[in-house]
Amino acid sequence: MTQSKIDLEEYSSLIGSKIGISDWITVSQKMIDDFCDVTGDYQFIHNDPNRAASETPFGGSIAHGFLTLSLITKMYKDTTPIITNHELVINYGMNRVRFLAPVPSGARIRGIITLGKVEPRGKNKILTENKIIVEIENHDKPAMLGTWVTLLIKDEI
Repeated sequence: MTQSKIDLEEYSSLIGSKIGISDWITVSQKMIDDFCDVTGDYQFIHNDPNRAASETPFGGSIAHGFLTLSLITKMYKDTTPIITNHELVINYGMNRVRFLAPVPSGARIRGIITLGKVEPRGKNKILTENKIIVEIENHDKPAMLGTWVTLLIKDEI
């Protein structure tokens, strides 16, 4: 998906609006296993589908909450506009992240992104807050809610 371009004034006018709904992302067992390898988190609920099916209420293995969280980068990049005249977009952190429902292996998730705030932060910097809802296909309850804070840095620092 190609990102559209937008200037800061137009972007700021979108506060309170949905600025992106991502495509569905399949969270495969391989993706979960690879995340186990990267993080060292080998709890059986993630990497042993048979044991997870027999010993948990999940019916099989589930994704790590932090795997779900990390996928918002792709959701954001694939759906939200590029703000012109900004050299960098820096991950500034997350506010109030909550994991509300497990993401089963093989499930598809997507992000709904709403612009919450745009405010100047010193010379040539803009702080933004984007509210993120991560949905699981065919589930009533979202997998995750949170607010992603980013810092936009203009070309001329």
